[in-house]
Amino acid sequence: QVSLMESGGGSVQAGGSLRLSCAASRFPNSDRYMGNYYMAWFRQAPGKEREGVAAINNYGTTSYTNSVKGRFTVSKDSAHAQIYLEMNNLEPEDTAMYYCAADNGFWRAPPLSLSEYEYWGQGTQVTVSS
Repeated sequence: QVSLMESGGGSVQAGGSLRLSCAASRFPNSDRYMGNYYMAWFRQAPGKEREGVAAINNYGTTSYTNSVKGRFTVSKDSAHAQIYLEMNNLEPEDTAMYYCAADNGFWRAPPLSLSEYEYWGQGTQVTVSS
């Protein structure tokens, strides 16, 4: 069972930046460098549905939801089984619990749909004040 743990959340003022990290572990031996996994960041604000924010596939191809394009960047360090979400020019609307997700397989364009991910972390809170 793949395990995911997020870190890096916090409180910032609008226009500020944060960097989230997600450490993955318990991959099967053949996948310990994340070679067969695609991963993503989702977020859920109070009273709202969880939504996909950014995703990255096995080869580093990325996808972003429109509201974060140009502000957020997803990246990965396969050797250390981690992915990151660099968030710049944060807005109060970005306030949410942020979750890391992963699944096994290949997508040419990594998906931002909840149903395509089997493994989830516990989340890290991001709060942006105006």
